[in-house]
Formats: sequence, C-alpha cells, structure tokens
Amino acid sequence: MKFYIASSFKNIEEVRNLSNELKLRGHIHSYDWTQNERANSIEKLATIGELEKAAVIESDFVVILLPGGKGTHIELGIAIGLGKRVYLYSPTDEIYDYDKTSTFYHIQGVEKFVGTDDAFVQYLVEVCNEESMDLT
Repeated sequence: MKFYIASSFKNIEEVRNLSNELKLRGHIHSYDWTQNERANSIEKLATIGELEKAAVIESDFVVILLPGGKGTHIELGIAIGLGKRVYLYSPTDEIYDYDKTSTFYHIQGVEKFVGTDDAFVQYLVEVCNEESMDLT
C-alpha cells in the first residue's frame, strides 16, 4: 500500500523512522518531503506543494504526525476530502483538549493515537498488515 506522512520539519527524524518501518514491510512512500531543504522562494513552495498534493492523492492512507504546521493541516484536509484513511498521531492528549484541538481530528475516518513514537509505529504496522491482508 502507498502512504504519505504529513508533519513539520521539527519531526523529520520521526517521519523518516516511520517511513523506514513501513517500507521495510513492503509499503511505498508516495513522496518523502524530508529530502527537501526549506523552500526559499514562491516557485519552490509551489513545486513542493504540487508534489505533496499529488502524493496525498496517490496514497492509500495518510499519516499525520503532530505537532504539525500549516501544510500538515492542509494535507489532512485533502486526505479527508478524498476519503483517504487517516492515522493521526499525537505524543500528548492535547488532541482531546477542547481549546487546543481541531474539529477535523474528530471526524469519521480519522483514527487517533496518543502515546509514544515507538508504540505508534507498532500500532500502524499492525493496522497496515491487517489491511494488506484484507486486500488479498
């Protein structure tokens, strides 16, 4: 299955670790934005935006690693709008704090996980394995 991981530059190592775990199990990363440097022009922003949009469209599921930035939440919106499976990871339970959460974290089709990075990786690998088996 193809996947996309949305997050912020602050979480590059977590994104890379999760991507590697999923790829080791035969999944395909539709676009790895962690290979980019920060954009320094509107043209580069536009190019990266088109690549990221295409990657979300092409993916079977999208992972949101919080905390995320503006782009993370736009990618979440694209994924929800397309009816993609979304797995939302938060290291804290702030996603359940009414004053800090987002409406869209709580809609149908968004699977939430709060805990450690390692526990989330294990959870996602198990879920992906089950879903892969259901497709065969």
